[in-house]
Amino acid sequence: MRKLKKWLSEYPILWIISIMVGLIIIISLFSSRFFTVANFSNLMKQVSIIAILGAGQTVVILSGGIDLSVGAVLALGAVLMGGLINIGIDPVIAALIGVALSTLCGALNGIIIGIGKIPPFIATLGMMGIARGLALVYTKGVSVMVLNPLFMYFGSGKLLGLPVPIIIVFLVYIVIYILLTQTILGRNIYAIGDNEEASNLAGINITKHKVIIYTISGFLAGVAALIMVGRLCSAPPHVAGGAELNAIAAVIIGGTSFLGGIGNVESTFFGAMIMSILTNGLNLLGVSSFWQQTFIGMIIIIAVWIDKLRIKK
Repeated sequence: MRKLKKWLSEYPILWIISIMVGLIIIISLFSSRFFTVANFSNLMKQVSIIAILGAGQTVVILSGGIDLSVGAVLALGAVLMGGLINIGIDPVIAALIGVALSTLCGALNGIIIGIGKIPPFIATLGMMGIARGLALVYTKGVSVMVLNPLFMYFGSGKLLGLPVPIIIVFLVYIVIYILLTQTILGRNIYAIGDNEEASNLAGINITKHKVIIYTISGFLAGVAALIMVGRLCSAPPHVAGGAELNAIAAVIIGGTSFLGGIGNVESTFFGAMIMSILTNGLNLLGVSSFWQQTFIGMIIIIAVWIDKLRIKK
């Protein structure tokens, strides 16, 4: 056990990649359809939503918080995009307004948490209910069709032979990586997650940073909404139900400490890959979606346990 703790602490990226490769091998043995070009192309499109939400969730969890509202905020942004297009609004403007609404929801989370001093779990849980409810009210519970070429391009198009969603993922991760490693904001996020009280005494404006942190998470939920609408060619109000759990699992599997202050965004991508590989493989094997939710819950518990092993002194 001591050797395991040391290995996990010194080389966290290795065990993440090892798990991912192991899953690919195991699922390939049970399904001949898994290790194919067509399936991997589909897999790369599927991972985009979890990866983008995971990038935002990484910033939040590094600060010692959590955002349970990202799935509902994604849905709210998506249905607004679809609704605006259906009444004749220019698709570019519709996309920008939808992303702006998701960003606003994130900013409100930050204001409630930073100024209102409401715990992140409670604040984002409340926002999850508000955003999902507004999405249902706006659509009256009916899915909105979106057959627009621009959205379809973002959801399933290709650029230089690569799926557009995965290109967006890479751009998002580059920006978040630079933000966390090369900026004062990034250093402060790590500091707040490590010790919020000490950071406050050091002169860091905690409230301002929390608003920025949750605004980033909301903005990335809006970007994910754009891709989701393009992939589905519709905007169902129930879309992305449970996406927040997948995103949180991806972050924790990627080695970011649930206690904050430890982790990086690049490992989150591999965590998202593991979640997508698992979901894709279980679908190919005909495993019920009900059991899949059970497995995701188990994965989150195991990932947090491994996190405790990794950082325990």
